[in-house]
Amino acid sequence: MSLPRKVSVLGSTGSVGLSTLDLFEKAEAEVEMVALVAGRNVERLAEQALRWRPQMAVIEDEAALPILRERLAGSGVRAMAGQGAVIEAAAADAQWVMSAIVGFAGLAPTLAAAQAGAVVALANKESLICAGPQLLRTAKLAGGAVIPVDSEHSAIFQVFSPANAQHVNRLILTASGGPFRSWSREQMARATPEQALAHPNWSMGAKITIDSATMMNKGLEVIEAAYLFAMPPERVDVLIHPQSIVHSLVEYADGSTLAQLGPPDMRAPIACAFAWPERLPWPAKPLDLTREPLTFEAPDPERFPALKIAKAALIAGGAAPAAMNAADEVAVAAFLKGRIGFLDIAATVEETLARMDRQELLRPSQNDPVDAARITDATARRVADEVVSSLMAPAHA
Repeated sequence: MSLPRKVSVLGSTGSVGLSTLDLFEKAEAEVEMVALVAGRNVERLAEQALRWRPQMAVIEDEAALPILRERLAGSGVRAMAGQGAVIEAAAADAQWVMSAIVGFAGLAPTLAAAQAGAVVALANKESLICAGPQLLRTAKLAGGAVIPVDSEHSAIFQVFSPANAQHVNRLILTASGGPFRSWSREQMARATPEQALAHPNWSMGAKITIDSATMMNKGLEVIEAAYLFAMPPERVDVLIHPQSIVHSLVEYADGSTLAQLGPPDMRAPIACAFAWPERLPWPAKPLDLTREPLTFEAPDPERFPALKIAKAALIAGGAAPAAMNAADEVAVAAFLKGRIGFLDIAATVEETLARMDRQELLRPSQNDPVDAARITDATARRVADEVVSSLMAPAHA
């Protein structure tokens, strides 16, 4: 199969977007850029647009459009702004779309790309968490595909045989354990945002880095894996692997366990998603298994309750995963602003889900899945804000 040539990058100024463009550069990939989309970083978007000359450059922040137009004057690149423009860019005629817009804002553009029949390289968790079955069904009906870019799901994707899915015992997602892997709950209670943002292995955005510290990112990935690979919750597990070399494993019924290994570099799963089922040569750092031992340990549910919360949301189904995701975004933002403590993040999510369940707001909706997800997201954010206010101690005020 020939490699895609017409590409769009949604979230081009974020960490995954930057890695995607860097990969194209280093691999000397022959791409025709259809669209570059960013949230607020207009200066970087303009630089990228002048380098890659897409058909359109879109900034979600409409107030930044005059600056973008000024920077791109005479370039032939169409400058656009606003949520409608983001959707238009996502639905353009690209063959391959990197979906890397952070947060719930990435759901609608990802669905638009899937509806257009593109191969969607998925780095936006919320698209699966909030509307996973709808997204996968949409892509299939449109003749496209969804290929995961998260290193863990990419690893499973590479060693998972759909023809032998009935013979899979477990999917095992690996987790670095984050910066607090060996910390006690007492130490974690005093953790600062700066400490939580100091990830030992990966360079990522602030939200996902905090999620790694709480292990909520792994809880979200459990839900994603269950949807992506049609696996029941009890057959998706998590294993802490501090070196981040083994990215995930698939355990089969015959006693074989297949794993995908590689240095912790997001460009590797991006390259896989770009070229699959072929391989994209690029100057990747080779894996040296002689450098350090590979170790594994079970996650501690007491210190990292986010895993239990996420598994419960997956089992509950309905709107629970979407509500959990929205509550987590609110809680992480509150922690980064110093409004709540580190351990309050998981507590906020758990209490939000409990309050919404008591109000019967987590039941399956008969509405359009995307509209239902938007309603759930807004409701969960409101409830989570109330929970944050109730958790705020004088020391955090």
